[in-house]
Amino acid sequence: MSLRCAYVDLDGTLLGRDGSLMDDGSGGVTLEGARAVQACLRADVELTILSGRRRQPVHEAARLFGQGSYIYEAGACAVLDGEEHWLTGELRPGERTIAEQVAATGAPEVLLEAYPGRLEYHAPWHLEREVSHLFRGLVDAAEADELLAGAGHGDLHLIDNGVINARSSDLAALDHVRCYHLLPGGVSKAAGIEFHRRARGYAREHTIAVGDSREDLACAPVVGRFFLVRNAVERDPGIVEALALHPNATITEGAHGAGVYEALVATLAGA
Repeated sequence: MSLRCAYVDLDGTLLGRDGSLMDDGSGGVTLEGARAVQACLRADVELTILSGRRRQPVHEAARLFGQGSYIYEAGACAVLDGEEHWLTGELRPGERTIAEQVAATGAPEVLLEAYPGRLEYHAPWHLEREVSHLFRGLVDAAEADELLAGAGHGDLHLIDNGVINARSSDLAALDHVRCYHLLPGGVSKAAGIEFHRRARGYAREHTIAVGDSREDLACAPVVGRFFLVRNAVERDPGIVEALALHPNATITEGAHGAGVYEALVATLAGA
């Protein structure tokens, strides 16, 4: 395939521990993540960061990687060459941020009250967000959506953005902890990719995506090939069953940045 764009997640994918590009995920030093960025620059492939992070850290990462476009808050907004494109439906930032508008509906409290000991705000990263309410815990996102709809919040949904390490003592009893975003309906990483692809004029078969979560995996139908980095399977073995539903999805041998580099090299080489 003639690769035009690679959509790459940051945390748990391109980045290792503590959000470091030079960490291999186990505390070792690696240059594979940097080589992945270098490979895109040398091959004239647009590297579009696709992250659940807030705008500023995603903007800074894109700038460091020599890129002018990125997608932040799990698909809520796509930035193309400095111009913001909100993908949040009728909700738009104004006197209040979208996150403040969502808070005013009471929907976050509905979830927190329904899942005591299973869901909490993902402190301190839940602060100063423009769109999503960021939680951590262990719940069924589809069940949470039904709960929201029953409480009159059917215009919102909860997405699962993967396994994380951070938790408070209130979640100590959980087997593992996942990260969740409460977002306006229709917002997703896949929708963000589709918008960016159309805006750039990229055919689906000329794009790839690399990620580590179920929300990332949901992007497989909108790109030519999808790569799940090895560490995703190690942390969430059940994701393999979901991956089997996507014939264009592959698990890399490498983890984190090494997996991203592997995906790029394999695609550029036509493997």
